Amino acid sequence: MSAETDTTEIDAIDAADTADPVATDEGPAPSAAGALGGGSVFERVLVVTGDDEAGRAAVDAGLDVAAAHGATVDALYVVDTGEHWDIVVERRERTGETLVEDAAARGEAAGVDVEKQFRYGTPHEEVLDFADAHDADLIVVGSARRTGLDRLVHPETLPIRVQRGADAPVLVVGADD
Repeated sequence: MSAETDTTEIDAIDAADTADPVATDEGPAPSAAGALGGGSVFERVLVVTGDDEAGRAAVDAGLDVAAAHGATVDALYVVDTGEHWDIVVERRERTGETLVEDAAARGEAAGVDVEKQFRYGTPHEEVLDFADAHDADLIVVGSARRTGLDRLVHPETLPIRVQRGADAPVLVVGADD
């Protein structure tokens, strides 16, 4: 290569670097939502259902976010198998089925697609695994107001463990939010 060729290439690179990025023939620059590859920030919302006021509030909040962004909701109930009593697990299974069915019915009424999901295991691990495997853009989980003894017996609740381990943003909803 000659020295002349090298300077020509450098001049071409310098010209490209100094070109006005706004004045292009491609039109206006994409918005933040468009830059993410879709029309919305949230395309898949994971809602962790629970059999308490906070769990129902989480479903409401998740459906609201999904409706606003045109997202799909995964309504997940995890049967905690930490206790190996068959009767307890069976009761939790029935409760979980009722909760995800209710979430799907409420989603249908709000015009949101809801997929019913059911898992067995340690709740925070199953939530995190599910969120990673299904590329959840947002995790919504309910958190009940705790009192003295409960805070001592259970220092790390499900929302805290999910927040600590999640790659996606976590929205924690209280019963009175």
